Amino acid sequence: MLTPAFELSQEADFLLLSIRVPYTRTSEFDLYIDGEDFKFYAKPYFLRLTLPGRIVEDGREKASFDVDKGLFTLRVPKETPGQHFEGLQMLTSLLAPKGSRSAKPLVEDMEACSGNVDGEEEEEEEEEEFDWQVDQQVYEETSEEEMNAHQKYGFGNLRSGVFTRLQDELSDVVDVKTPDGAAAAERRRERLAAEIAKFDPDHYLADLFEDDAVQNLLKFRPWWCESSQDPGLTFSEEEKDQLRKFTNRSYLLDRKSRLHTWLGLLDIILAYTYDVRTTEGEHNVESSWNIRKLSGTLCWLETYSSVQEVLVSFGRRVLCYPLHRHFGLVTAAIKDAALILRSGKACVLKCLLDIHKIFRENDPAYILNDLYITDYCVWIQRVKTGKVTALAEPLRKASLQKADLGLQLQELEAAAALVAAEEEEEREEEEEEEEEEEEEEEGA
Repeated sequence: MLTPAFELSQEADFLLLSIRVPYTRTSEFDLYIDGEDFKFYAKPYFLRLTLPGRIVEDGREKASFDVDKGLFTLRVPKETPGQHFEGLQMLTSLLAPKGSRSAKPLVEDMEACSGNVDGEEEEEEEEEEFDWQVDQQVYEETSEEEMNAHQKYGFGNLRSGVFTRLQDELSDVVDVKTPDGAAAAERRRERLAAEIAKFDPDHYLADLFEDDAVQNLLKFRPWWCESSQDPGLTFSEEEKDQLRKFTNRSYLLDRKSRLHTWLGLLDIILAYTYDVRTTEGEHNVESSWNIRKLSGTLCWLETYSSVQEVLVSFGRRVLCYPLHRHFGLVTAAIKDAALILRSGKACVLKCLLDIHKIFRENDPAYILNDLYITDYCVWIQRVKTGKVTALAEPLRKASLQKADLGLQLQELEAAAALVAAEEEEEREEEEEEEEEEEEEEEGA
């Protein structure tokens, strides 16, 4: 069976479905409408949707089929007139989970698996304000055998052993030398050491004092500046096609893993905003490298415990790796990320789909889609919009200073300013001496 291309929209009292079935050989269609469950069948197409609201079959529904376009349209009444159906653009999440004949998904939603949790407790958990700090635990020594057997990474730290199987393909994707054997603390130590070794004071100072190009980039207005003012953000046909290709799944994430997942999302979005701004919205051959290199999540399989940790890591990497190493680009990326998050999950999903396309077209970065981006694209469609916008608040309140980056930037700038002042003083003295010599020659 083929899953057809489809789109959903709504009126106050009706749900509108458009289903493209260009290869069907019949004008007869089978429909099933029951509350949130919708099924459509026209050989060789089958579509089953789990809707965000309930619809009814009461005689007011209307259907039509355009043979030339192969387009089936359906107008179905809402059970509750005037109800707004959330997330009709989240096409992947609308596709109902596969039936019992298919294997269970790799991971499942914790709430979906907890049959002993009553509805009141679920609602309380849903409304709980997310704490962006994770509980600290006393370090306990772990044997090398235990560490090597349990190293996790990827979306929600749900993967392991991938690099052992694909070592040749992945050696150019991440900077971790032994991903399956390196504990999180070891990966972080290596990352920090690599950043210190890579930091180039001369490059940083050149971008600081000769910043005409950077100032032009800071004036650029990325696409999300306009989208944030447009509540009807839409997806392109290519984006919608990619959404339909994703497999719908749920994720079993404990509290700590959820925190790491949200902060990993922030880290990836920051790297993406930097690339969009520095390429002025026109991705180039360096875009894949930019995004994965600036994201500690993608490049070092890093997991973060606070928004501040994410910002410090991102700031250090911006000043160590790309072509433009300017602190102004760091602060601009933070503001951009906050705006994207405030705009809601549709805007975040659009960013993730763009990243997915960039990696998909780059060898070997496409593997990062399997490890992170594809799951983020599916997961973000299932989360509450309020959780997405809530992340913008600690980001807006966060204060990142140059001193936080641990690169001695203030001392470096002070020394450079002192040298510049001395050079200026020497130049003035030389000019005075030349003027005196000219006056003496004229007097003679």
